[in-house]
Amino acid sequence: MTRSVQALAYSRPSALQSRACGRQLGLETSGGLTPAGAEAHPRFFSGFLTSPQIAARGLLAVADVAAARYHQRIRPGSLDPVVTGNGDRLRFESFSGCGGVYARLDVLSEGLDGAETGHGTTNVDVNNPLREALSRMTGDDPLHLRVGPEELAVTTLEGAVVEKKVPLPDRWLRGFAEAQVVSSGFDLRAELTGAEAVRFLRSLPRSQARGRGPLWVVRSGRSLRPTTRPVAGAVCLPGPDRLAALERVLRHATALRVYGPVPDGVATSSAWELALPGMRLTLTLSPDASRGFSGEGGVLEALATPEAERDAELVSVLLAWEPRIDPAELAAEAGLTPDRVRAALTRLGTAGRVGYDVADAAYFHRELPYDAERAERHNPRLVAARALVAEGAVALDGALAAVTSGERRYQVRESGGALSCTCQWWADYRGRRGPCKHALAVRMVRLGETVAGGGR
Repeated sequence: MTRSVQALAYSRPSALQSRACGRQLGLETSGGLTPAGAEAHPRFFSGFLTSPQIAARGLLAVADVAAARYHQRIRPGSLDPVVTGNGDRLRFESFSGCGGVYARLDVLSEGLDGAETGHGTTNVDVNNPLREALSRMTGDDPLHLRVGPEELAVTTLEGAVVEKKVPLPDRWLRGFAEAQVVSSGFDLRAELTGAEAVRFLRSLPRSQARGRGPLWVVRSGRSLRPTTRPVAGAVCLPGPDRLAALERVLRHATALRVYGPVPDGVATSSAWELALPGMRLTLTLSPDASRGFSGEGGVLEALATPEAERDAELVSVLLAWEPRIDPAELAAEAGLTPDRVRAALTRLGTAGRVGYDVADAAYFHRELPYDAERAERHNPRLVAARALVAEGAVALDGALAAVTSGERRYQVRESGGALSCTCQWWADYRGRRGPCKHALAVRMVRLGETVAGGGR
């Protein structure tokens, strides 16, 4: 497994302090991108939180996921959460060390009382002393939030005094980015009141028996009930213990919303959103507690499309840190069809350049503060497919194609725009985890022929 080391440099540790004017939560920022370009310590917000205790617990929930490994628990994660300023809200994101749980706290405009929120993305320092201070915080006395250095310190800081170095495996980077694209296929499947949400979540088993199939939940009256069968209308809940971070804010919830794809009988990802006063906390789960998002592969064909690559470059120039990206508006600006814009957004999502908000059913602009595109370039199936194309291993014959890989020869068939293969990968997953390397290589060759022939 290839990996890099991410260096996070902060001007000072983040801290919760008591001052003459009241409490202040100072979240220090590392390097990140803003509309003005790269900044060492961008400043996104200075003002008050309308529900300070809930916001503190929500931030702890995001930090809980960043520090967790729900599979192979002996190796904890350690990457600080990512914060994005979108002009009208702050988004705090994290991804578990095992690569299977994505968390985001959206502090909306009604949860903020202060100057306009800035634009950009960076990491924020959430250290152990800060976690302890936030967990002890009680009451709703005014709390001033500062994201970024103090105004007077912006021009006087002489370098970072806090530095963290953390390993970033390629599969972790891919998973963080691909979780966004996976959730873009979700719809709202169920909604509970706050009281019903508390009863339902506290009734779930704390663990899933090893070797047992995934748990599902289905509507039952005003609530949900667990089941072991993917019946009509059910939503997959793979690893119920992975919802533990929601406990931080559960008693403050006004609603629970559950999102997922149309069930087809196999385990799938799902998203669980708690509505809170002025904010939302969302956890997105991979299809299996022992399997992260990086191997889902549902976006590989978009990565292999030269047209989508060119379109993504054009669309990326038009993004302006919007909290909600409108594909129709982008299409008009870029002179592309809405379908091509959506394909470009899929590609940008896998590169970490846009996130997806299931509550708004829309992408939002952010730039992950590390080289997520490196993970795309090193995607094993993508790399292997490109190698097969370079070796001339693909022979087309109408709707059929033969691919020579090693000492074996595989047949790839196209039907209704979908590709199937005679390899073991296809036999195991039948397209549920994206195309195999042979089908991907065939798609690349066919697209190459189309482009060479002047087709669009």
